[in-house]
Amino acid sequence: MTKPYAVVFSPRAESHLEYLYAYIADNSAEERAERFVGRIIETCLNLSTFPKRGTNRDDIRPNLRTTYHAGRVTIAYSVDDENATVAILGVYYGGQDFERLISETDE
Repeated sequence: MTKPYAVVFSPRAESHLEYLYAYIADNSAEERAERFVGRIIETCLNLSTFPKRGTNRDDIRPNLRTTYHAGRVTIAYSVDDENATVAILGVYYGGQDFERLISETDE
Protein backbone atom coordinates (compact mmCIF):
# COMPACT_ATOMS: atom_id res chain seq x y z
CA MET A 1 0.00 0.00 0.00
CA THR A 2 1.34 3.41 -0.93
CA LYS A 3 1.66 6.21 1.54
CA PRO A 4 -1.09 8.87 1.33
CA TYR A 5 -0.19 12.23 -0.13
CA ALA A 6 -0.30 15.33 2.05
CA VAL A 7 -3.05 17.77 1.05
CA VAL A 8 -2.31 21.48 1.43
CA PHE A 9 -4.56 24.44 0.70
CA SER A 10 -3.20 27.54 -1.02
CA PRO A 11 -4.11 30.92 0.47
CA ARG A 12 -6.42 31.45 -2.53
CA ALA A 13 -8.24 28.17 -1.92
CA GLU A 14 -8.65 29.04 1.76
CA SER A 15 -10.03 32.43 0.75
CA HIS A 16 -12.50 30.78 -1.64
CA LEU A 17 -13.73 28.46 1.12
CA GLU A 18 -14.08 31.35 3.57
CA TYR A 19 -16.04 33.40 1.03
CA LEU A 20 -18.33 30.48 0.21
CA TYR A 21 -18.93 29.83 3.92
CA ALA A 22 -19.78 33.49 4.55
CA TYR A 23 -22.07 33.67 1.53
CA ILE A 24 -24.06 30.58 2.54
CA ALA A 25 -24.17 31.61 6.21
CA ASP A 26 -25.42 35.10 5.30
CA ASN A 27 -28.01 33.84 2.83
CA SER A 28 -29.13 30.66 4.56
CA ALA A 29 -27.71 29.40 7.86
CA GLU A 30 -24.33 28.86 9.50
CA GLU A 31 -25.09 25.17 10.01
CA ARG A 32 -25.74 24.73 6.30
CA ALA A 33 -22.54 26.62 5.45
CA GLU A 34 -20.56 24.44 7.86
CA ARG A 35 -21.92 21.21 6.35
CA PHE A 36 -21.43 22.28 2.73
CA VAL A 37 -17.92 23.69 3.13
CA GLY A 38 -16.98 20.77 5.38
CA ARG A 39 -17.95 18.33 2.62
CA ILE A 40 -15.88 20.27 0.08
CA ILE A 41 -12.87 20.08 2.40
CA GLU A 42 -13.49 16.35 2.83
CA THR A 43 -13.50 15.91 -0.96
CA CYS A 44 -10.16 17.74 -1.11
CA LEU A 45 -8.65 15.66 1.69
CA ASN A 46 -9.78 12.46 -0.03
CA LEU A 47 -7.38 13.30 -2.87
CA SER A 48 -4.62 12.07 -0.55
CA THR A 49 -5.31 8.43 -1.45
CA PHE A 50 -5.77 8.76 -5.21
CA PRO A 51 -4.55 12.21 -6.26
CA LYS A 52 -4.73 11.73 -10.01
CA ARG A 53 -8.41 10.82 -10.10
CA GLY A 54 -9.38 14.22 -11.51
CA THR A 55 -9.12 15.52 -15.04
CA ASN A 56 -5.72 16.61 -16.33
CA ARG A 57 -5.96 20.28 -17.42
CA ASP A 58 -2.49 20.98 -18.79
CA ASP A 59 -4.32 22.94 -21.51
CA ILE A 60 -4.96 25.66 -18.90
CA ARG A 61 -1.83 25.42 -16.79
CA PRO A 62 0.99 22.88 -16.43
CA ASN A 63 0.29 20.17 -13.80
CA LEU A 64 -3.28 21.39 -13.22
CA ARG A 65 -6.00 18.88 -12.44
CA THR A 66 -9.67 19.40 -11.59
CA THR A 67 -12.28 17.40 -9.79
CA TYR A 68 -15.81 18.20 -8.72
CA HIS A 69 -17.92 18.24 -5.60
CA ALA A 70 -21.71 17.89 -5.70
CA GLY A 71 -21.77 18.84 -9.39
CA ARG A 72 -21.52 22.54 -8.52
CA VAL A 73 -18.00 23.03 -7.21
CA THR A 74 -14.81 22.75 -9.25
CA ILE A 75 -11.67 22.00 -7.24
CA ALA A 76 -8.44 22.95 -9.01
CA TYR A 77 -5.27 21.28 -7.75
CA SER A 78 -1.80 20.09 -8.64
CA VAL A 79 0.04 16.91 -7.70
CA ASP A 80 3.71 16.77 -6.71
CA ASP A 81 4.68 13.10 -6.89
CA GLU A 82 8.24 13.73 -5.73
CA ASN A 83 7.08 15.25 -2.44
CA ALA A 84 3.81 13.27 -2.27
CA THR A 85 1.76 16.46 -2.01
CA VAL A 86 -1.57 17.62 -3.41
CA ALA A 87 -1.91 21.41 -3.52
CA ILE A 88 -5.47 22.71 -3.64
CA LEU A 89 -5.18 25.84 -5.79
CA GLY A 90 -8.77 27.03 -5.88
CA VAL A 91 -12.39 26.15 -5.15
CA TYR A 92 -14.83 27.56 -7.70
CA TYR A 93 -18.59 27.50 -7.20
CA GLY A 94 -21.29 27.35 -9.82
CA GLY A 95 -20.71 29.26 -13.01
CA GLN A 96 -17.39 30.86 -12.07
CA ASP A 97 -14.98 30.91 -15.01
CA PHE A 98 -12.29 28.94 -13.19
CA GLU A 99 -10.34 28.40 -16.43
CA ARG A 100 -9.76 32.13 -16.80
CA LEU A 101 -9.29 32.76 -13.09
CA ILE A 102 -6.71 30.02 -12.54
CA SER A 103 -4.76 30.82 -15.72
CA GLU A 104 -4.45 34.50 -14.73
CA THR A 105 -2.49 33.66 -11.59
CA ASP A 106 0.94 32.28 -10.98
CA GLU A 107 1.00 30.30 -7.74
